[in-house]
Amino acid sequence: MIHARGLARTFTTRRGAVEAVAGVDIDVAPGELVGFLGPNGAGKSTTLRMLTTLINPTAGTATVAGHDLLTEPVAVRRRIGYVGQNGGAGPDCLVGEELILQGRFYGLSAAESAARAGELIRDLDLTGLDTRVVNTLSGGQRRRLDIAMGLMHLPTLLFLDEPSTGLDPQSRANLWGHIRGLHAERGTTLFLTTHYLDEADALCDRILVIDKGRIVAEGTPDALKRRVSGDLVVVESTDPARTAEIGRRLGSELSVEAATVRFRVADGAAVLPTLLREMDAAGITMTAVEVRRPSLDDVFLTLTGRSLREAEAAVPEPAATRTTEARS
Repeated sequence: MIHARGLARTFTTRRGAVEAVAGVDIDVAPGELVGFLGPNGAGKSTTLRMLTTLINPTAGTATVAGHDLLTEPVAVRRRIGYVGQNGGAGPDCLVGEELILQGRFYGLSAAESAARAGELIRDLDLTGLDTRVVNTLSGGQRRRLDIAMGLMHLPTLLFLDEPSTGLDPQSRANLWGHIRGLHAERGTTLFLTTHYLDEADALCDRILVIDKGRIVAEGTPDALKRRVSGDLVVVESTDPARTAEIGRRLGSELSVEAATVRFRVADGAAVLPTLLREMDAAGITMTAVEVRRPSLDDVFLTLTGRSLREAEAAVPEPAATRTTEARS
């Protein structure tokens, strides 16, 4: 469904060239739900905009939904749906009218558009909202409307650019359910960008991790987490120095911060009884203990030497890049 090789995009700014995407290879099979994970500014949205023909790559090639990205952009647009971060519905328009208008843009007759709109209103839990003005909808309702607009022409491939950003936890969980439904019940191929670790872990068959414009890892969530060496044991005690001595005997990658000792072991559940016995024999009082399975953030930390959450806060997308991209 997607086959890209060496796809790259460089923006020209007053300060010089900014390499937003530095040559990525992407393969997505029909029916997959693929997550594109990375911090803000890593190149996720720029890659997505290239794949959806919104901007041209400065290098590389890609076939999307069976058509060449550069020589057949109109054919690509006919086969794909795109739900951007900011939504596409007019704030002063009625929900039903927006959906029908979207269908008409894609060549559906008035009757076909009305029928398709009714189907999506039902399937995406928008029943009763068709006569509402868009700007009166909640955040979750607007995102479901955005997805409905992207599906009006029955695309074989749907791109979702950070679809749950800004939603409350309940709305996010509701949206996840609808995304799962699109994938499982309709067989829609989905390409999802996100910087939420739990979103990628919960939804995706396979994940591509991008950092600084390059893909640094790919695989299923479980396969990626297996790249991290073992479980993390976190112990708080009244004597962290002696607790650390026990941790060194039991595991590796030990660190101490105030009263907290952290170390990794192959199997946290199996090591825990030994840890408890040794601390009790040493007369050390344990105040808290936790065993954590590897997370996608641990994967990112292993690959790049920094936490994804830290990178998200520290690496905003350059303003000049956003401005140039918007004009493309």
